[in-house]
Amino acid sequence: MIKVKVRLRPIVSKVNLPTVLKTAILPGDSKETLFIATQVGEIFYIRDEVVRTFLDIRPRIIKLGTSEPGVSGAGYDERGLLGLAFHPDFYYNRLFYLHYSVAGTQGPGALSESFSPNPCDPKTLNLRWINRETQYDHIDTVEEWILPSNGQPQKRRTLLNLRRPFFNHNGVNNLNFSPETGKLVLTTGDGGAGYDPFNLSQNDMEIAGKIIEIDVVKNTFIQNPPVVTRFNELPVPIQETLTVIAKGVRNIPGISFQRFYNQYIKYVGNVGQDLVESIFSFGQYKPIPVTLLVQAFSMKSEADQEGFINFGWRGWEGIFPTPIIQGCSANPTLDEKIIAYYNEAVKLSVRRLQPVTSYFHKDQRPDKFGGTALTGVQAFMGNRIPALTGSVVFTDLARKEEVQSPTRGVLAYTRIRTDCKLNDFSVIQTDYNFGSGSAYYVSLGTNLDQTRLFLGVYGSMKVTDFNQGTVFEIIP
Repeated sequence: MIKVKVRLRPIVSKVNLPTVLKTAILPGDSKETLFIATQVGEIFYIRDEVVRTFLDIRPRIIKLGTSEPGVSGAGYDERGLLGLAFHPDFYYNRLFYLHYSVAGTQGPGALSESFSPNPCDPKTLNLRWINRETQYDHIDTVEEWILPSNGQPQKRRTLLNLRRPFFNHNGVNNLNFSPETGKLVLTTGDGGAGYDPFNLSQNDMEIAGKIIEIDVVKNTFIQNPPVVTRFNELPVPIQETLTVIAKGVRNIPGISFQRFYNQYIKYVGNVGQDLVESIFSFGQYKPIPVTLLVQAFSMKSEADQEGFINFGWRGWEGIFPTPIIQGCSANPTLDEKIIAYYNEAVKLSVRRLQPVTSYFHKDQRPDKFGGTALTGVQAFMGNRIPALTGSVVFTDLARKEEVQSPTRGVLAYTRIRTDCKLNDFSVIQTDYNFGSGSAYYVSLGTNLDQTRLFLGVYGSMKVTDFNQGTVFEIIP
């Protein structure tokens, strides 16, 4: 693949960790405006190179960096303001949508100890999430808001309240509108803890680990929906607004739609466990109405899943049966890899979608990199960087090269092969001096017609280290 070099042009600096970067046309305006949502609960927009506050919901956000001792207790967190989407008719109807972790909902978590599957111990392969009303980490909400013609944005209604088992794998940039259906697309992670201990992502009743479409045109007149984890716990009027596009999701940094003649190709990245990060694409799909899933569940059968997308998790981590990786005591340079869930890998081997590309946490090839976690996937249709036109650009949080210090994120790209086989990827060289500080690549965004790319960079892994973010435009 062609080697590409780009520049990073700083747009705004000293912001909190940016989770969503996207543009919209404000009512009464004539040009697109860049919006930046931060994990702690702020939404800014940029007009004439001036940063202005659009909305500040920090009091509504759960206290970040304080749960999961030893993990997020150290300041790292995956909760907060994670989704922002503007209605396709925002210019006229002024509606937009938020996904965030709710203040005051901190729970003890669904497991009292860390989880690792043991293929020799059936108990670890068949855990169940019990006592859900008390054993959970937090509650996420999806809300509809409106920008009045005069005054501050106001919440109109709640669409979903989701109880989450652990602090991580809640998705990021997890609300986007489909240009195909006009529906709001919600991407939910598997709930976290690693290895999906309760196999929520493959369970048709679980809201976790899915890609869901919400028909926001249908008003359910239910102002405060119940807090749920499963589709069958939802009131029927809410079930009737939902269809499921895909399951087998571990954690997704949003969904990107690329127009191709008269259809759209959908791209999603699935964050890996220990071995590999993967990017998937699909064109045609057959969503399943939640009412049909619930009906099949009540009749102890399975809904017809022809044309339904399955990314294969937890049986598959991208292109591999999900492995447990252990060091070899006899040879420290080698790893032993054991299939974590053999039966699930076999069952899902022909049902799952194959990735477009995968990249590894360890890669010795000179022009590649060892990845940490996929943080953004965007189709790019602009012509200012000709080598990238029509490609899929993606970001990884941080290179895993042992010798490299300070930390640097990675920008890379791939393309879909016409024979649909797995394609390679190429690192995009960035001409920017970050100095001696860390630079984690935490988010990737585009404008409305996908001709401009925006990159969110943070100077720390900790959401409790404030004002260390810079948003760049990626330019030739």
